[in-house]
Amino acid sequence: MSAWPGKFVIGLTGNIATGKSVVRKMLEHLGAYGIDADSLANRAIAKGSPGYQPIVETFGSWVLGADGQIDRARLGKMVFADAEALARLEAIVHPHVREAIDILVRRSSHKVIVVEAIKLLESGLAELCDSIWVTYAPPQHQLARLTQKRKMSETQALQRMKAQSPQEKKIARANVVIRNEGSYENTWSQVMAAWYRQVPAPEEEEEEIVETVETVEGEVAIQRARPREARELAEIIFRFSQGKRRPTREDIMAAFGEKAFLLLKIDGKALGMVGWKVENLVARTDEIFIDSSLFFPDAIRLLMNEVERVSRELQCEISLLFLPKDLDSQESALISLGYQRRSIESLGVRAWEEAAVESMPSGSLMLFKQLRKDRVLRPV
Repeated sequence: MSAWPGKFVIGLTGNIATGKSVVRKMLEHLGAYGIDADSLANRAIAKGSPGYQPIVETFGSWVLGADGQIDRARLGKMVFADAEALARLEAIVHPHVREAIDILVRRSSHKVIVVEAIKLLESGLAELCDSIWVTYAPPQHQLARLTQKRKMSETQALQRMKAQSPQEKKIARANVVIRNEGSYENTWSQVMAAWYRQVPAPEEEEEEIVETVETVEGEVAIQRARPREARELAEIIFRFSQGKRRPTREDIMAAFGEKAFLLLKIDGKALGMVGWKVENLVARTDEIFIDSSLFFPDAIRLLMNEVERVSRELQCEISLLFLPKDLDSQESALISLGYQRRSIESLGVRAWEEAAVESMPSGSLMLFKQLRKDRVLRPV
């Protein structure tokens, strides 16, 4: 039984570049509340957070960048080459991460929680979980992902890989092993099978209608799309983009490893869509499609109200919306919903700024809305 009564907690771990985050997103699509402990660790050492000063005192001011923030690349280069230094860092960070996880789990209304942590077994977090899931990928796949997707040199990638315990040790502790070495669909099948086998009394996966209203045009419904609708989503994007984008079903299945999609339907026909994701307590809407037959302000209000409702339920601090260049003229519709045009530098919180840098499509306009004022990992 987990440390949190009434919650079924999945501890998700695996070595670097084995697909932990993709599996966490899949579990979120199935109804779990996801927590990324590694992102919380980054928050814990940001300037103004409780781990910042102890790290500066332990490792020296040379770990600071020009902006006064801890340079994680510089710190990582040191600790991944020195086991004792890594242990000192973890002794500072892990207690704060555990405290933040406890806050998020207790505040969550979800019955199933998934905690993704690369140090799940080593930090003692595993003892708080009901089930341990481990992702596995062959070393050659890990190396390719680190060098191609994360742009590490081969030397850096191998150093990170060697700094971790062998994958076999994690597998020996696992209740579930997800072999992430094939297609996205193959991984999805493994996750679904394990979910229905492991998670007690799972809710039936139903077509969710979150808001339905009658208008002169017909019945309007906001629905969350499911991976089984990947082919339909590919066709919708092709139609909305007027042929400029032609994603395949496989492209959309892969996209479900990063984000969720909401559809606006009138009498069953999709006439609007947004793609958004929640990561590190920041909601990011980076795809917007509204049929020209609809009044944009009404359509975007319905869609963004639902994005914000779900994002608040997921304890997000802010919502970032990236307005495509061809929709610049609709900025006033978002302003009426409480959004403000902001630059990345003006956000003022490192986690928010990093979310914007990571997610902002080229040429788009960034709009900001604060969803909650309290934040985890403020200074104690």
